[in-house]
Amino acid sequence: MLAGRDPERAAIAALLDAARTGSGGALVVRGVAGAGKSTLLTDAVARADATVLRTSGVESESPLAFAALQRLLWPLRARLDVLPGPQRAALRAALGEAEGEGDRFLAFLGTLSLLADAAEEAPVLAVVDDAHWLDEASAAALLFVARRLQAERVALLFASRDGDVRRFDAPDLRTVVLGGVAGADADALLSARAGAAIDPAVRDRLVRATGGNPLALGELAGALTGDQLAGRAPLPAQLPLTGGVERAFLDRFRRLDEFAQRFLLLAAADDTGRLTVVRDAAERLGVGEEALDAVERAGLLHVDGDAVDLYHPLVRSAVYRAATSAQRRAAHRALADALGTDPDRRAWHLSAAADRPDEQVVAALDGVAERATGRGGHEAASSAWARAAELTVDPAARSRRLAAAAYAAWLAAQPSRARSLADAARALATDPLLRADLDRLRARVEWNVGSPLVGHRILLQAAAEVAAVDVDRARAMTMLAAAVSSVADEGAEDMSEHIAGLGDPSAAEDDRARCYARLLSGFVHLRHGRLSEAAAQFHPALEFDPGDDTDLRSNLGVAAFQFGDTGMVLTHHARLLADARSSGALVLIVYALTRRAFAEMATGDWRAATAGAAEALDLATSSGQPALTRFPHGWLALLAALRDQREDLAAHLEALDRQPGAGVTGPLVDDLARWARALTADTPASALHQLEQASTAIVRRLAAVDRLEAAVRADRPELARTWADELEEFGTAVDADWARAVAAYGRALLADGADAEAEFHQAIKHADAGGHRFDRARIHLGYGEHLRRARRRVDARTHLRDALEVFEDLGAARWATRAATELRASGETARRRDVTTATDLTAQERQVAALVRQGLSNRDVAARLFVSPRTVDFHLRNVFSKLGVASRAELTALPLD
Repeated sequence: MLAGRDPERAAIAALLDAARTGSGGALVVRGVAGAGKSTLLTDAVARADATVLRTSGVESESPLAFAALQRLLWPLRARLDVLPGPQRAALRAALGEAEGEGDRFLAFLGTLSLLADAAEEAPVLAVVDDAHWLDEASAAALLFVARRLQAERVALLFASRDGDVRRFDAPDLRTVVLGGVAGADADALLSARAGAAIDPAVRDRLVRATGGNPLALGELAGALTGDQLAGRAPLPAQLPLTGGVERAFLDRFRRLDEFAQRFLLLAAADDTGRLTVVRDAAERLGVGEEALDAVERAGLLHVDGDAVDLYHPLVRSAVYRAATSAQRRAAHRALADALGTDPDRRAWHLSAAADRPDEQVVAALDGVAERATGRGGHEAASSAWARAAELTVDPAARSRRLAAAAYAAWLAAQPSRARSLADAARALATDPLLRADLDRLRARVEWNVGSPLVGHRILLQAAAEVAAVDVDRARAMTMLAAAVSSVADEGAEDMSEHIAGLGDPSAAEDDRARCYARLLSGFVHLRHGRLSEAAAQFHPALEFDPGDDTDLRSNLGVAAFQFGDTGMVLTHHARLLADARSSGALVLIVYALTRRAFAEMATGDWRAATAGAAEALDLATSSGQPALTRFPHGWLALLAALRDQREDLAAHLEALDRQPGAGVTGPLVDDLARWARALTADTPASALHQLEQASTAIVRRLAAVDRLEAAVRADRPELARTWADELEEFGTAVDADWARAVAAYGRALLADGADAEAEFHQAIKHADAGGHRFDRARIHLGYGEHLRRARRRVDARTHLRDALEVFEDLGAARWATRAATELRASGETARRRDVTTATDLTAQERQVAALVRQGLSNRDVAARLFVSPRTVDFHLRNVFSKLGVASRAELTALPLD
């Protein structure tokens, strides 16, 4: 019975109403065991005028990849053929309907697309009970869908138990929490169960004893006599629920005979919910139909056709925990024998039945892991290989299985688990190549979420050990160590000796090996300040096409933005992004978008940087990877500061504070935040304080104009001169006009009269050739201000107009105001020019417009942006409206930036 849940029912009704009108969403219902979550979900299903899909988490099947998702999508399997090929293949693999390698994020997108397609015919309500027991792959897929619902007629309703050993973490989703009931609501619940009126004093005592838990109240109503409930007889001094609701179920269980208890234990250990499986296993233990009858009469189990359901999830946990270890093993062994046609479930039941090494069980778990990997269920694969390792005697074989478990954990975004498994595998490994690969994984964990210095040391030691066996492996690992130290080099080991060996391009056997050698040599030279030598190695390396070697291409990108070569930054990251979009590699999409932003910020393409960072943040959030949100938040904080959008700035900085930085990107993001704070600081001294703390050369150079201006305004001329000299040295060594321009600008700010004029001329000359649009406008503004103060008003106007146009286009309000003020002071009225309404498009609308302009269909755009075609259509209609066009052809013809 549902009593006292009107606010929660209203929240669910609002969710369904929104979905019917094309505004999909999700809601999580939380509460302790017995709070009435399942009853509320049943009520929602009864009231829903929609296609209803249902699934639930099951404790014993939590190691089975996509098990719950398979049940949810089973009624829609005939629609799989409408999905785009890559999504269809990935989802079929995830659901176990096809062999092959399946990308998990393509499977997630396929789930969204399948639900959205079904919702074209009628609204869809997807109900997920016991979400805390979902297998991790299903949970990740459903949370991804929940966070991507926009214009779809889909409502996703979760129920999750609080206070259990497992949690369903979705703090960003709307949530209602079920508390206890009292008063008239408790009265109605007790009366319905007892079949008679309840004395108010008795009711209140029962509410106090149970905290108003509906299930506990119902169990008490069934355990007490009518006279006791009516107040005609005293309540027992010790209420039957002293040990909790679970104890009440356990008492009922213990009143059953031995065979009925055995049958109920089988049902508790089963994860199929099929009566034929439980009955088959029961027969193997000598248990007959009478036992099933007894369990049903006790109200602990319900049978509907071939479906068998326990009265409440607590029945499962109470019965399973009450059994001895020998009884549990016997139950799992019988279930394994009954599941001969289901190899994954059979393997896990065999594993649960094993209490010593068993090569047959190990082989079965290996099969589970391989199939899970093919479906993109990396969490399940890691668990299977780890359990197989526990049951393996041979140390070498155990190390290989632990290594496989570690790699799977890394792919499942479980870095801590990957680290511990890799450490355990390495301690047993004797194969030098396996040890090297494990060290590379351990280092990757460190430079992503731990200490770059530790990762650097792991790589160098491993490279030294493997060099005699595989020199290419050693070279690649040493190059990665050098790349890490070039970004976060504090305390990193001196690597100069590596240049003569592994870093010698002439000793490499092919073009790829030579590229690795040049990068290694270049990074080492760069770290030691030998800029010209580094440039001599980087320039030929950057011209090499590494194909699908993402490690090499991404580090070519690192080399390019270390040198401020924006063209190469864009070239390599555009290829990374294109490949990632085609394959659906979500993490690589986030990587390419956030690293490409270095070039976009440098060249003044703030719109592209904003759109890319917003998409990266959206994808990182929806895929449940909070560590990946830091870089997008950092860029968006900086862009908000540049545009003087204080509320947005505060929100992004707060998000960064909630997610402390780690790994090699930590210092970079921290520097972006410092730069953003400096841009909105109250005084030059406080701005300089932030900018002086910048620890990464990349951000220091990107923020060079602000650093120089802050030093000059804070009356720190020697510091400004030092920074200008460093920039001049860098620009000369790598032939970078933009660096020479900013260096000359810094010197101009420190000079007077003819000296200042000469430096401004140099700054303007190099800035016009340098391609850094915002810096160029800043330099023109500075020169215009200088000319206006020298009463050369006519000469000043050209530079001020040039600067104002750029600032208005970028939305750099603070600088636009300065330029307009200076223009008025020069005797010219600043006229705000008309700009395209493309600036009014949201980040996602800009992404949609850009891809449609490339000739892609809505379905193809949806696949690239990890949304549904309906969402693309929604955004495209907004684009048409804002830009005043009526067709895709008109949009393509429009001259947008």
